[in-house]
Amino acid sequence: QVQLVESGGGLVQPGGSLRLSCAASVSISRIYIMGWYRQAPGKQREFVAHITSNSYTYYADAVKGRFPISRDNAKNTVYLQMNSLKPEGTTVYYCKADQGDANYWGQGTRVTVSS
Repeated sequence: QVQLVESGGGLVQPGGSLRLSCAASVSISRIYIMGWYRQAPGKQREFVAHITSNSYTYYADAVKGRFPISRDNAKNTVYLQMNSLKPEGTTVYYCKADQGDANYWGQGTRVTVSS
């Protein structure tokens, strides 16, 4: 069982930045893929970015170049640095741990981009 706790959400103006954190209850060096997803009200959850155990990264086209993902194995934490945020209203960002035979999700952290 893997528990994930996201943090770092909040209210930010368009063009601003936020850094989200996802703290895992186990060593993330043992987790194959750590990823970020997001869900806006009334929409399906969508992929944002992921990072593998060997630090290979992959991004959705919508965030490529703006939302670098990183990991700190010593802290068992994955980060999503969100830059140049667009005025998209409120979105909940979720962390996901993919161990191949099981997936685990955090409870989400809310991000509101508004002036």
